[in-house]
Amino acid sequence: MKSRPAPFSSSRSVTPVSSNNSRATPASPSAGSSTPTASANRGRRPTPSKAFSGPISKPLSAPCSEDFLPAPRPPGANAIVTAPASPHGRGAVEECILRLREVTVHHGRTPALERITAAIPCNSLTAVVGPNGAGKTTLLRAILGWHPLTSGEIRIGDHHAQHALPRIAYLPQRAEIDWDFPITVREVVRMGRFPALGSFRRFGAADHERVGSALREMGLEAKADQQIRRLSGGQQQRVFLARALAQGADLFLLDEPFGGLDQRATADLVAVLRTWRGLGRTVLIVIHEIELARRLCTHGLVLDTRLVAFGPAEECLRENCLAPLFNPIDGVAG
Repeated sequence: MKSRPAPFSSSRSVTPVSSNNSRATPASPSAGSSTPTASANRGRRPTPSKAFSGPISKPLSAPCSEDFLPAPRPPGANAIVTAPASPHGRGAVEECILRLREVTVHHGRTPALERITAAIPCNSLTAVVGPNGAGKTTLLRAILGWHPLTSGEIRIGDHHAQHALPRIAYLPQRAEIDWDFPITVREVVRMGRFPALGSFRRFGAADHERVGSALREMGLEAKADQQIRRLSGGQQQRVFLARALAQGADLFLLDEPFGGLDQRATADLVAVLRTWRGLGRTVLIVIHEIELARRLCTHGLVLDTRLVAFGPAEECLRENCLAPLFNPIDGVAG
């Protein structure tokens, strides 16, 4: 009898466990926490950095240096690349939380990402869009350190990404989660505190308060002791968003959060993300629903292995920019 992976395990592995057929759900993507089961061809295990000794207390942001803004493409490249607009007016220095410089990732000899450069501003909701195989999920996994970089650099504020992993929260694709695993809503949300606990500190009053606050914000208090498999799709997504909140993250990475949701659950999740946007949370979201991305997001990052466009959503997510990337059957309207 083939055993099923335990995706909600509290093991302290910091890297994906190679497996070709199993599904798994990652705990918080940081040093000292579980990460998702991944197929054997998804890269080697990164070595945890010894320089990081605990949560970073100061805000994870830094000025958006021009060094991290994409260089314009040659004429005829059909690309839009702009600096993020500052809410403080012309000439203001935009604070950025995530900076990608010439990020390149290969799967074997096959390029998955090539020379991606972008500076994601704080308090933004950035849509990551592109056709299948464009490198969208690979980008999130590279930020998390699950795919080693062939070249380039990723920084969270002033820190190398590997030193700031406890402040990055990750919501995986629904297909990667074993929804039949026997675990309660509260137990999943508690996992968001594992990065802060480290190897020796026990769950304390402050941790319980964080968990309770996350459950309240996501409207899950009444369901805290229910098995997650008994919830609707929209409620299940809320559980993982609550786990991210309990983590106290500065940057939220969401991989296709609308996939598999019905219309009501989609509207519910949109309302949550609009609230997060109003609260100034920084979210990077892989999304296929282009029209929804236009309405919801502040910025767009368009990939097709290379960077196609990056900047304000109203510029990057226009049909004339996206149409060449999608076949007529798929369309670009979401």
